[in-house]
Amino acid sequence: MPGVKTAIEWLLEPAQPAVRYLAMRDLVDGTSMGDLEAARGAVAGSGWVAGILSKQKPGGIWLEGEEELYRPKYLSTNWMLLTLSDLGVTKDDPRIAKACSLWMDTYSRPDGGFDSPGAESSEHCLVGNTARGLIRFGYADEPRVRSALEFLVKTQKEDGGWHCFPSRRGTIDAWEGLSAFAAYPRQKWTRGLKAAVESGCEFFLERRMFRQGERYEPWFRLHFPYHYYYDILVGLEFVTALGYSDDKRLRPALDALKKKRRQDGRWELDAVHPDLDDGGKFPRWWKAEKGKYRPFALEEAGRPSKMITLRAMTVLKRVGE
Repeated sequence: MPGVKTAIEWLLEPAQPAVRYLAMRDLVDGTSMGDLEAARGAVAGSGWVAGILSKQKPGGIWLEGEEELYRPKYLSTNWMLLTLSDLGVTKDDPRIAKACSLWMDTYSRPDGGFDSPGAESSEHCLVGNTARGLIRFGYADEPRVRSALEFLVKTQKEDGGWHCFPSRRGTIDAWEGLSAFAAYPRQKWTRGLKAAVESGCEFFLERRMFRQGERYEPWFRLHFPYHYYYDILVGLEFVTALGYSDDKRLRPALDALKKKRRQDGRWELDAVHPDLDDGGKFPRWWKAEKGKYRPFALEEAGRPSKMITLRAMTVLKRVGE
């Protein structure tokens, strides 16, 4: 494919050390452990990670006077931590460790999951996101993380999916549990978790990663950060990470992803969340709620994106393309 080498070289540029480290780890075969550790050590020194951490307050939170970690979306502590967890930083940085301690202490719920204080029960989307972030930060052995994974296994629907609200059926939008399982080290999987992964992946594969109801246009636009939203790249990431790279039912989503690749081998950031425009149609609640959302982006929509390109190339490498 013309341009692939140029795209990899672009990802390896030192201007964004987080992207450089992740590209070395996930795309460049034969990288020495020494070079990889050196790249990982540079992640927080400059670029996006340094910028986010520079805005952290002494108490470990983001946003002065913040009453809770979850709001406002998407500038508060919960969202900054999710973004940082996707950029390769770990709890070895004391600023991350401090924020994660607060995150777990505040969000741990009696039912074994994670949610905002006062919540009657944990919501799947928040449990999955928090567990995935903590695992990536290096908390895979934390009892509260293991408890959250058990919660996800127990709350799986009979059809193999999940739902963030009371429902008998799963929905493609409820992807966060599988993403947490994908981040969890394989050698730590229980029998129940393995069964949940198999059933969950079948749920998505049976639907070809996007076929549930009428075609929903935001699923075909690529985003970062993705927060709790789904798109085809989000789905392809966790399904291929979970070992289903050879399944032929991935083909429609893979074809849609490859169609979005530019001639120079890169992908663009299509939109920044909240992206709810379904061909000029918005959910009924959006008009009253949209003022409560504060979009957060690392890159400019409509321009080549290092994070989208990195993730897309990682997926294609997993499927042998």
